[in-house]
Amino acid sequence: MLTNKNIVVTGANRGIGKMILQKCAENHANIWALTRHIDDEMLGFWKTLESQYHVWITPVKIDMQNEDSVISSAKEILTRKEAIWGIVNNAGITGENRLFAMTSQDELRKVFQTNFFSPMLLTQKLLRNMIKNRKGSIVNISSVAALDGEPAQFAYVTSKASLVGATKKLSSELAAIGIRVNAVAPGMTNTGMIEQMQEELKQKSLENIPMKRLARPEEIADTVVFLLSEKSSFITGQVIRVDGGKI
Repeated sequence: MLTNKNIVVTGANRGIGKMILQKCAENHANIWALTRHIDDEMLGFWKTLESQYHVWITPVKIDMQNEDSVISSAKEILTRKEAIWGIVNNAGITGENRLFAMTSQDELRKVFQTNFFSPMLLTQKLLRNMIKNRKGSIVNISSVAALDGEPAQFAYVTSKASLVGATKKLSSELAAIGIRVNAVAPGMTNTGMIEQMQEELKQKSLENIPMKRLARPEEIADTVVFLLSEKSSFITGQVIRVDGGKI
């Protein structure tokens, strides 16, 4: 579905991002894998994917809390002078599990920097490449929490909701030149982030999922691959929930 297409994936080292990278490789895409930390285990995994699917995976260090790092990472990608087909803005943090009244401005800035400002800055810097080629797909990873207004997690919910707004606005700006912009809103997914949730909250959330289980990372990644591919060529400005029918 993605043969010879070049994709930028942030937060590519674990959880949903790692699976998105794997699924892109399985569908024969080349990938810039953006992550804050790069270790031997990660490099070994990527090398295995490269060999198995005959693609290239280029690691790029990025610190989503640092604008200079984001700009530097974009320049590193652009120096390769390859046509960028897709961007997956996946990197994100949950921040403190606090209600609005208890959320400090520092916490709000920290979460928004990683979840919204840095993804938008990176997209802005890479967009000229995509506009030049007049085609491509951008996928923002939001959350059902942003759509449903989950209790607490004020910074996380509002930052992910901002991605939804950006998706709608960018899709209208870029549709005429062949670039689609969509968002995926995962429900509770079986990743490391879930381990940070209080057990009581986790069980209560599961009660609201008709399928009575967590999403698997590959179920989120398959949706992302679909939106990146030309199988979704007439889909833009949409937010796709992958949540097991969450009530």
